[in-house]
Order: sequence, then structure tokens, then C-alpha cells
Amino acid sequence: QVQLVESGGGAVQAGGSLRLSCAASAYTFNTYCMAWFRQAPGKEREGVATIYTKSARTYYTDSVKGRFTISQDNAKNTLYLQMDSLKPEDTAMYYCAADFDTSSRCRGTTDFGYWGQGAQVTVSS
Repeated sequence: QVQLVESGGGAVQAGGSLRLSCAASAYTFNTYCMAWFRQAPGKEREGVATIYTKSARTYYTDSVKGRFTISQDNAKNTLYLQMDSLKPEDTAMYYCAADFDTSSRCRGTTDFGYWGQGAQVTVSS
């Protein structure tokens, strides 16, 4: 069983940076893919960035390309999301997700079987 615990959220002004961490209770290299999602009040949860654990191939949603970086540290069983040039529209609860299914598309919320509890990110203008 994989347990995911996010940390690193907080409040920052527009243009600032934050780094989210997601500590996994099991070896992350056993997962097929891991991802960060976010959900703003009144909106659906959306995928932000995905990493395929063994190949380290990454995928980003268009709105964060060039500003956010997803990475993993298998020795620490930790997933990261470096967020730079933050905008007020990045304000949301951010969730870490993981899946072991090698047939998974690793894109939508239904593609992931394991979730963290979330970390709040608030960006003020």
C-alpha cells in the first residue's frame, strides 16, 4: 500500500516560488507514474504535471509549461513540484497521485489509484 504525504504549500506573492514535496511510504520506483493535480474552489481537479517513474519522461499541462518542474528522488521516495513565476490563477489545493498500472494513461483523476491529502498554495497579486 502506498501512502502519500504532501508538504511545502503556503502563501506567496505573484512571481514567487514554492516547492511541493510528496513523501511516499513505499518505493516509488515500483510505481508506473506519479503526478501533481490541483483543484481550485468551484472547479474540477486538473492534472498539472506527470512523471513516468522508470523513464523519467514528463508531461505538463499548457498553463504551467516553462514555470513548473516535476522531479523524483527515488532514494528518498519523494516526488517534487518546483513552481516558479507563480500567478494568482495557480492558487489551489495541490494533490500528489500515484499509480502502478502500466496500462494507465496517467492523465486524468481516474487513472490514479493513490492520493495524498493535499497542500494549499495561495498566490496573491
